[in-house]
Amino acid sequence: MPTPTKGPRLGGGPAHERIMLANLATSLFEHRRITTTEAKAKRLRPLAERMVTFAKRGDLHARRRVMTVVKDKSVVHFLFTEIAPLVADRPGGYTRITKVGPRKGDNAPMAVIELVLEPFSPKVATVKEAEAATKRASGTKAAQSAPAAEAEAATADTVEAASTGDVEGAVDGAAQAEAAAEDAREQDAPDADAAEADAEVSTEIAEDVIDEPDTKAADDTKA
Repeated sequence: MPTPTKGPRLGGGPAHERIMLANLATSLFEHRRITTTEAKAKRLRPLAERMVTFAKRGDLHARRRVMTVVKDKSVVHFLFTEIAPLVADRPGGYTRITKVGPRKGDNAPMAVIELVLEPFSPKVATVKEAEAATKRASGTKAAQSAPAAEAEAATADTVEAASTGDVEGAVDGAAQAEAAAEDAREQDAPDADAAEADAEVSTEIAEDVIDEPDTKAADDTKA
């Protein structure tokens, strides 16, 4: 017994479903875009892209395979001679589904499925993917590195205070760095180790600033 196709069943039975999808594919290749329900659009997409793949092959066997689905010879001719050359350089993704508002009456979710016929540029696609990855990375970094940023800023304040001999400022900076590191540990942030390292540096600097006046006083006594 054949395995049922995943997804919602269209029509009253398998034969009705095949006829319905064939008619939708014929309309899509004829008009390049159609409006239908989301369920039909999602079921039509793999069939339409398979037909476009056959059209890109362009041989007689591929044409006969397409004609088992699309019965209109003029539409098949248009698919092989007009649509296939436009997507010759595209490795896949020949259709695009765009959701639109619900249908009046039964409130069924509607969608527009269309052929993607824009010239394919691998360079442009790579740039778009890189930009999207950069945006995702920057958003994640901004969300995760807040405690580490606070610890780094506190360490910078500690260093500045130590350079001017401000003991209280150095101690406050070290305390702020330790608090930021603790927040990073509580949030289980990936950069918690960096925050802890900054806190340790701030603490060492503050301790050195505290010990420095005592060392100077001892030297003066010896002198």
